Amino acid sequence: MTHLIPTDATNPGPALITARGLDKHHGLTHALRGVDVTIRQGEIVTVMGPSGSGKSTLLHCLAGVTTPDSGEVTIDGTQISALKEDQRSRFRLTRLGFVFQFGQLLPELSAEDNVALPLMLAGTRRAKALVQAHSWLERLGLEGMERRLPSELSGGQAQRVALARGLVNAPAVLFADEPTGALDSLTAERVMETLTDVVRSTGTTLVIVTHDARVASYSDREIFIRDGQVTNPALQGAQ
Repeated sequence: MTHLIPTDATNPGPALITARGLDKHHGLTHALRGVDVTIRQGEIVTVMGPSGSGKSTLLHCLAGVTTPDSGEVTIDGTQISALKEDQRSRFRLTRLGFVFQFGQLLPELSAEDNVALPLMLAGTRRAKALVQAHSWLERLGLEGMERRLPSELSGGQAQRVALARGLVNAPAVLFADEPTGALDSLTAERVMETLTDVVRSTGTTLVIVTHDARVASYSDREIFIRDGQVTNPALQGAQ
């Protein structure tokens, strides 16, 4: 298991994610066309491209949400593209974190239970999971809001709860799909500052899909994709 340590952004660690020859079809749409990508430990990488370019498909393949039609994805020595569905689900639950555009918090659960949920699904007892959830909520400036429902939170607060949920299991990689897309510009800036500060301090690798250049400005490196192909091949892996 990867031990998370603060990483110097100018000197990223060894390759953590390696994707080779990723091909993926959605019906008649050729979403990925032989994509190669390398992402190193501690990097913050954004994947950019126009709508329909294949950037979300690439994220889903890298995260093991879906499997490529051909090619392979390896994370920290595990070829996740070769795992069975239940094995990939377990890998995602215990080794990866996710933040989505609209947070996707469960509306009937409090902030603390939303954050604790990944730990409980992985087998952690609720009392212990809540201790860890409280620690992350406090760290992200949400102390005193543990019992609030998502409907009682502002957009920025809800997205910080989603961030806490994504980080609570100490993931090797945090995947964020348009994490500020539903926020106003000021709130988006604050969320990105919080997000990047936290992953820098823990050494977590962060992969962000976005079309927003302001979000990309927080990253170490950008991967551009168009028509299912990386258009800046020299930057597919950190130099």
